[in-house]
Amino acid sequence: MDTLFMILSIVLCIIFPPAALLCFNFVPQMKVGYNFVIHFVVNIILCVLFYLPGIIHAFLLLFGIAQKFC
Repeated sequence: MDTLFMILSIVLCIIFPPAALLCFNFVPQMKVGYNFVIHFVVNIILCVLFYLPGIIHAFLLLFGIAQKFC
C-alpha cells in the first residue's frame, strides 16, 4: 500500500471511521464486496453508540483487508 494512502487511512480512522471505510471501498483492487454494506452500517452504529469501538472496527477492517492484497 502506498504510504500516503496508509497515513490518510489512519487519520480518517481516528477522525471519522465510516469515511475511512468509504474511501477504502473506492480503491478498485481492494473492494470488500457485498459485505461492505454490512460492515459500514455496523461501523456507523458503533460510532454512534461508542466511538472507540467504531475506530477499532475500522482499523481491523482496513488493515485486515489490506494485508490480503499487499
